[in-house]
Amino acid sequence: MTSSHTVIVGAGIVGAATAIWLTRAGHQVTLIDKGEPGMGASYGNGCILASCGMVPVTTPGLIPKGPGYLLNPDFPLFMRWGYTPKLLPWLMRYLSNANDGDTRRIAKGLTHIVGDSLDQHQALTVGTDAAKWVQPSEYNFAYTDRAAFDADAYVWGLRREAGFVPELIEGPAVHEKEPILAKSLKLLAVNKSHGFIHNPAHYVQDLVKLLTEMGGKFVQAEVKDFDLSGGKISAVDTDQGRFTCDQAVLATGVWSKPLMQKLGINVPLEAERGYHIVFKNPSQTPNSPMMMAAGKFVATPMDQGLRCAGIVEFGGLEDTPSKAPLKLLRKKVKEMFPQLTADSEEEWLGFRPAPSDSLPLIGEVGSSGVYAAFGHHHIGLTGGPKTGRMIADLISEKRSNIDMTPYAPQRFG
Repeated sequence: MTSSHTVIVGAGIVGAATAIWLTRAGHQVTLIDKGEPGMGASYGNGCILASCGMVPVTTPGLIPKGPGYLLNPDFPLFMRWGYTPKLLPWLMRYLSNANDGDTRRIAKGLTHIVGDSLDQHQALTVGTDAAKWVQPSEYNFAYTDRAAFDADAYVWGLRREAGFVPELIEGPAVHEKEPILAKSLKLLAVNKSHGFIHNPAHYVQDLVKLLTEMGGKFVQAEVKDFDLSGGKISAVDTDQGRFTCDQAVLATGVWSKPLMQKLGINVPLEAERGYHIVFKNPSQTPNSPMMMAAGKFVATPMDQGLRCAGIVEFGGLEDTPSKAPLKLLRKKVKEMFPQLTADSEEEWLGFRPAPSDSLPLIGEVGSSGVYAAFGHHHIGLTGGPKTGRMIADLISEKRSNIDMTPYAPQRFG
């Protein structure tokens, strides 16, 4: 294919990775975002390259357990009740996947996106300044005991089928490996060949800097419309002018929904309100990133301090944080890391894009020349480089052995 001009909307990890892979393939690229690169959902994730995070939330048994989760003030799931009527149509579709067949189908689709995450991030950054942010590591799950681990047997069974088999450490060896943990935590499930990013915002910003050094452009502007007058994209209109193009890529996370409506597709996509707290200059940090199974949050040592993330809240795109999720997160951190102190704390609220079937939208919208690359829910950082490579291959008409059907934007009609 001859070189063409692609406008990419969204300068998070997915958009930045797509831009770099397209530029390497010889295409002219303009990356557009209304804000600074890396400052949306890419900023506030748990920093982990969670290759084994390919199991969706909607596992069998969620429907009968769901009401209890919502009513339990000690469980990290919250609802802004005034938003419930608007949420219900999406929620019904979301919960319809909470069965074995759909869970296995979704897990298989997610495995293609995240299963080789560390390799994909390293391939994206090899020989560049951005490589310094990518840290190979273990990713370990902390449980109270063997019974608690066994209670997650279904999820670990799916991970084993995908090739992720943990090494189990029990008893005193747990605290020899991770002294920060409370004595009540007596089992670690250790996953090798994972990784984390020391600072996701700076990582994405370095990727965008790399793009400009390679000849691509970054423009800070707000996208207003697409010119599809000939049935195919010919320009992207912004508040900073018109950008003509041969293709366009939507990588704007939850903000992609209104842009997709302009293309005639109403994506069942909700904003999952995600929180984190960074403990600055902490007295302790874990030796590797950890999922605290007993507290339902991840803890990652990063250059800003110790980031603890993982609370889920549904309630739309209002940017005012709720007090209860942050209060619970602090409580759980104290329970899991009882000796932890810090000089200060930084709170964050952001919006994860949650499609009703937990699978990202990756591919061309009909024959419009507009490509979807969003909807990664909890796996945006993990799966960003692979998604970018897949989109670049599609635009370059490069054959792939990945079945793209599960990610088709048209699957919602």
